[in-house]
Amino acid sequence: MSRDRTRPIIMPNAVPAAVPADVEPGDAVHPGKPVTVDRYSGAARINHWITAVSLVLLALSGMALFTPKLFFLTGLFGGGQWTRAIHPWIGVVLFFSFMGLFFRFWRANLPAREDGVWVARISDVLGGHEERLPEVGKYNAGQKAVFWSMSALILLLITSGIVMWDQYFYSFTTIEQKRVAILAHSIAAVVAICVWIVHVYAAIWVRGTLSAMTRGHVTGGWAWRHHRKWLRELVQKPGRRTPAE
Repeated sequence: MSRDRTRPIIMPNAVPAAVPADVEPGDAVHPGKPVTVDRYSGAARINHWITAVSLVLLALSGMALFTPKLFFLTGLFGGGQWTRAIHPWIGVVLFFSFMGLFFRFWRANLPAREDGVWVARISDVLGGHEERLPEVGKYNAGQKAVFWSMSALILLLITSGIVMWDQYFYSFTTIEQKRVAILAHSIAAVVAICVWIVHVYAAIWVRGTLSAMTRGHVTGGWAWRHHRKWLRELVQKPGRRTPAE
């Protein structure tokens, strides 16, 4: 009996709550007028802009090498020979930079139940009827589609690019493999550019999105309107003093 009385009692609320997948390190809510919400850390923003600049430089240099009609773009890189030499190395930078983004954001981009509803109501998305859309986490279904499609495309680009990189890998592949790689590389590049254009257009269309990637934070109103589930998770995440904040 005495041992039973001294046995520690484990309360249900003593078990720490798991942090939702949408909540990433650095995400936080700061009360004030207005309320601000930290969305991207400084390291994440630098990582993103290195990836973005690399993608733009690859698109320009790749188009310059793709057709004689765009050969004039080689002037941006010091001429045809320099463009040919620099292009694959920019691809290496893009691959490792995007790898950093992938490991930062993959959990928050996993499919969720509300994504299907969001896609089904795409007309409301385009019409700006936010009140008819489900509450979404840190990223909506469209942003997740961009993330996973770019992940697959960049992997295809680096793989096919290595096969085409004769300076270092000529003896490791056959002519037939190089031909397939050139075709796959070209198609993947065109699709990647299209996805990038959609990504940039959406960032400009949804006001406040660009400032999130430049300043690192958004207003509470922006988070409530566009990513309400994520905001709720932030307010209720373990470590916060009062849910009322």
